[in-house]
Amino acid sequence: MRSPALRHVLTHLITPLLMCLGMGLAYMGAFVTPEPHHLPVAVVGTTPQAKVFAQTVKDTAGGKLDIRTVATRADAVDLLKSRDVTGAYVPSTHAPELLVASAASDMGATAVEKVFTPVAAREGIPLKVTDVAAPVADDPTGQGLFFLLIAVSIGSYASVAALGAAGAALPMRIRALLALGVSAVVGGIGTLLAGPVFHLAHHDLASLFGMAWLYSAGILLIGVGLHTFLKRWTTLTMMVLFVMLNFTSSGGLFRPELQNGFFGTLHAFWNGAGFVEGIRSLLYFGDDGLARNVWTLVVWLLVGLVVTGIAALYERPRHARHAAAHGESTPRPAAVPAPARTAEATAGQDTERDAEQEVEEEVEETVGV
Repeated sequence: MRSPALRHVLTHLITPLLMCLGMGLAYMGAFVTPEPHHLPVAVVGTTPQAKVFAQTVKDTAGGKLDIRTVATRADAVDLLKSRDVTGAYVPSTHAPELLVASAASDMGATAVEKVFTPVAAREGIPLKVTDVAAPVADDPTGQGLFFLLIAVSIGSYASVAALGAAGAALPMRIRALLALGVSAVVGGIGTLLAGPVFHLAHHDLASLFGMAWLYSAGILLIGVGLHTFLKRWTTLTMMVLFVMLNFTSSGGLFRPELQNGFFGTLHAFWNGAGFVEGIRSLLYFGDDGLARNVWTLVVWLLVGLVVTGIAALYERPRHARHAAAHGESTPRPAAVPAPARTAEATAGQDTERDAEQEVEEEVEETVGV
């Protein structure tokens, strides 16, 4: 290809086209056809009739449901609040009841209703649905936390381009400290949006901020460290890690029981799932499961520290060579002819302009969802 400008443009088109392919595969693979896969539900009752009923429903559903029996309604409520089951059916010849916890997953509650509503209808009896853990009125579907995840994620990975590219001349320790500071700002913005602005969270805003900071800091440190090795390909890598795989496995729209095994497996340890499920625990489920999700975020933060540490070690010799070369090339005014100084200044300006252009292109490639 003879035109450098055309080659430059075509090279930069690779990233958005790969984003298009990756986003399509990830989002459509995770969200287009939600179906129950071993959805955990309970049937209340220990009588032979209750056990036969549970087995009949299980045989009819096949692999879509995992059914257990519990002794009392209170036991079923406890399982729902610990998110061990998605729904619990209380058989009755007069008033059958379905217990759900829509704050854990509105889509999960809907899926369980679709299973048990026809069961009651065959008996000619209306089904009573009781929500034992409903989200706040300002977030009736409970999906506001997913959009909070998106906002905090974009603020985090978009800042990587600025810190990694524009801050490339800074020592890694300075960039790492900036990443921690930026993550605090991103976490603060997320807390304001979740609390005073949209009222998704009516309490524990300080704890919510701590989780948002942990989540954002992990992303920023990983991105700043990776930028040392990947340069402008960092944007695509961050999109894969913290959008394509992250949003789809977070459980913000569909719990893993409504997705295929790939995204369900990622949900167990990915940082977006730790963030969303941790805030759900904090706001709706009495901190049940909170510690595990916080540790998930801490592990990702530690990974970020390791990545930036490796990047700092990799950069150290280069910075040492640059410092030595800069010290040795200090110009002597009497010995350097005026034309040479002009050529050197022009070359320096060109290099600086190219670097600025590269930074601008990288920042522009950092797109949202």
